[in-house]
Amino acid sequence: MTAVKLYDTTLRDGMQGQGMSLSAAEKVRVVHALDQLGVQFIEAGFPASNPKEAELFELLAGETLEQAAICAFGMTRRRGVEADRDEALQLLAASFAPVVTLVGKTWSLHLEKVTKVSREENLAMIGESIAYLRGEGKRVMYDAEHFFDAWGDDRDYSLECLKAAGDAGAEVLVLCDTNGANLPSQIRPAVEAVKEALPEAELGIHCHNDLECGVANALAAVSAGARQVQGTVNGYGERCGNSNLISILPALQLKLGYEVVPPEKLKQLSGVSHFVADLLNVAVDPDQAYVGRNAFAHKGGMHVAGIAADARTFEHMDPEAVGNSRKVLASELSGKATVLARAEEIGLDFDDEAARKAVETLKQKEHDGYHYEAAEASFDLLLRREAGQYKSLFKFESFKVQTELRAGEKVETEAIVKIKVGDERYVEVAEGNGPVNALDKALRQAITRHYPELKKIELTGYRVRILDTAHGTGAGTRVLLDSKHEEGGDSWGSIGVSPNIIEASWEALVDSLAYAFQNGSGSDGD
Repeated sequence: MTAVKLYDTTLRDGMQGQGMSLSAAEKVRVVHALDQLGVQFIEAGFPASNPKEAELFELLAGETLEQAAICAFGMTRRRGVEADRDEALQLLAASFAPVVTLVGKTWSLHLEKVTKVSREENLAMIGESIAYLRGEGKRVMYDAEHFFDAWGDDRDYSLECLKAAGDAGAEVLVLCDTNGANLPSQIRPAVEAVKEALPEAELGIHCHNDLECGVANALAAVSAGARQVQGTVNGYGERCGNSNLISILPALQLKLGYEVVPPEKLKQLSGVSHFVADLLNVAVDPDQAYVGRNAFAHKGGMHVAGIAADARTFEHMDPEAVGNSRKVLASELSGKATVLARAEEIGLDFDDEAARKAVETLKQKEHDGYHYEAAEASFDLLLRREAGQYKSLFKFESFKVQTELRAGEKVETEAIVKIKVGDERYVEVAEGNGPVNALDKALRQAITRHYPELKKIELTGYRVRILDTAHGTGAGTRVLLDSKHEEGGDSWGSIGVSPNIIEASWEALVDSLAYAFQNGSGSDGD
């Protein structure tokens, strides 16, 4: 089996994307996650470009990795400066990183407009820089910047740049689609031609995603002979991002049959994708291939029925192979298969008749404004009610919410909740920054005396949608709540629908806590 190595540049190229920022300590955590996944090379950046980078290299020098090599990144020597006297190259040589990746110019346009050096001088800058670092004991990768643009203009000079790097001792010659301007039909023949011209060279590929072809271009390059792929987690990067290693890895290993990481490590893929996104405080695209929450989600009744019969009917692979899982979405399009599949998953015994009645209830609820795709908790509770296996946390009596604003003062909101838990009656009062927050506090004060574990449930999202805009302020309202356990683990959504936004919020809130209890996040203290 042919091996392909992964080179991750999330910590350098990925951080050039808008809004992307991690502390040095957070970057170390990313390094360990990538190392455990099986990534062979991890680019940490330029050791002294700024205090954060300097701190990162200091931290990494004391870390032990399973197998990944840390790469320092820099440029070829400056014009008119000998390599061993170039301060930037000296810093790279002094770095603990065993690998240095040097980027150099390949395109004559950049020589004329940016660096202002001759072709001969550029070749010398490439060769001498690599030779110096090799003499200092470093493994060197050469990133041929704008290679494919250069290839289109002057193939001979492009090859001269690569040959200069190879002759000086570069371990891998990385062909860069820096502007993301090329298509797979352009990438593949170029890589094939380079491989034919330099048969002994190990080639790499570095693509950007400006044409939405970053992954396809990387795969085309590998098919043409490249044996190293550079990219970033979730495709983070400047402009439209870099090629997405999270998609490239399973495509190479599961679809094309290359040896990339041990199969058992591939199961960490979804976890790594979401871990890095969480550190960056961004959401993983729900529709992202392989790892998105919708990647293996099924909504149409025919699809669900097919999956129940044989998963291969509507899934291209086993989601567990990449650490993901199948989802059956409940909606007005659902049939018995959807209900039966989800019932089995949560341990409910449904016969065909019970499933038929549950489908009728589901479709009526959807007609009334409920939307269970984003509220899996409320859907599970609906099925439990239909199966007669729903246990109410409390008996509701009433709630009251009062909001007061006085001139020159802050808004004050107070909620009063009256419930019974077992034989105990509770009247609880709480203040909050709004009516939903006040209701949540008052309800928790009462029920957590019996269900103390529910103290650890956090509300993380609150969304409101007006269902019938024709009725203006009198329109029906849908409220969606997102919740999770404060100690980590799964999150869930719950829903409420009512002409009154507070009542809809209350319904969603109660469902959220009831779901947590039904699924073991709470404990019965009766």
